[in-house]
Amino acid sequence: MESLLSIDEALSLVLDRVRVLDRESVPLAAASGRVLAQPVRAPVDLPPFDSSAMDGFAVRAVDTPGRLAVVAASAAGRPSEHEVQAGQAAPIATGAVVPRGADAVIPVERTEMSGVAVEVEGVAPGDNVRPRGGDIRAGDVVAAAGTRLSPWTVGALAAVGLAAVDCSRRPRVSLLPTGTELRSPGEPLGPGEIYEANSLLLGAQLAEAGAEVERLGPVADDEAATQRALERGLRRDVLVTSGGVSVGRHDLVRSALQALGVEEVFWRVAVRPGKPVVFGTRGGTLVFGLPGNPVSSLVGFELFVRPALLALQGASEPGPRWLPGRLGASARLSTEREQLVRARRRVVGDAVMLDPVGGDESHMIARAARADALVLVGRGEGELPAGSAVSYLAG
Repeated sequence: MESLLSIDEALSLVLDRVRVLDRESVPLAAASGRVLAQPVRAPVDLPPFDSSAMDGFAVRAVDTPGRLAVVAASAAGRPSEHEVQAGQAAPIATGAVVPRGADAVIPVERTEMSGVAVEVEGVAPGDNVRPRGGDIRAGDVVAAAGTRLSPWTVGALAAVGLAAVDCSRRPRVSLLPTGTELRSPGEPLGPGEIYEANSLLLGAQLAEAGAEVERLGPVADDEAATQRALERGLRRDVLVTSGGVSVGRHDLVRSALQALGVEEVFWRVAVRPGKPVVFGTRGGTLVFGLPGNPVSSLVGFELFVRPALLALQGASEPGPRWLPGRLGASARLSTEREQLVRARRRVVGDAVMLDPVGGDESHMIARAARADALVLVGRGEGELPAGSAVSYLAG
């Protein structure tokens, strides 16, 4: 039996060769999806003052319940200069500064106006007041280095007044599909030809992982043409190819890469689909040769290329991010390779159930499109029964 690397062994070899890219300043409006190069600390308290959580009246709690004289109002962005005295209540809007002297806010629905006075129910000190620094204090870390910025995180950074952040630059990636039989969508097909889908599939995955993508080709199965295209692709941070990495007479990518000085780190991994994946390096360029079958290409990307791209950007947890779930139907086991089974998710109680979709051959991209998860099925004999605990990648 041939000895193949496990998924974890292959991924470790990839990540060992990643070097984080240079940093650059990124305007906050363009920072979603980027990875922080250094921790970001709050320059101000958030909120920067005691503020009201309600529309109502700012009062001294000791004066409630009771009838209070209404004094100058405090609105958002227009704080009152009046200090609330004994027996007084200041109208206040949500988010407005709590005026001096007041230590609580009573919601308007718990009050009743009576001329120039207001009847209020009882409140305790601090009720409905958002204290200064209650969210975060000046100097505290808002987001750690290696954080991939979500819209939520971008919002938090904006709330503490930051206009830009330092992030690792985006990886520059060349994408090269290979195969004489490939035609671009929209063109008429000749005998034996198929539409080229991998560059669109992989291009979308690359962009989602934060890469700047240069599409090359497709290139025909010609040795000289393949070398020329690969040489161009090797000028970038990462080169990703699809097709031409198996053992057929027209599989030219491995030999062409070797002729161009690429050090092959591994070829073939014990996974189905996606076994004939190539990984190598030339200088600082990472090279991934993915299989031509679309589903194999997708799997190879998720297992190895996406984690490499995130690691290049300094992500503290580059993945893959395995999530817990349960099989909705039994799955066949293999003694030789781990498998990534295409499935659809559904929630049952507090569990994510994963129902395998039909058509598990690696060329079946149309059937794969119905799936929204890749389920990891380990090695073994027989079948893994329905209801078994498994890990999966969300699509």
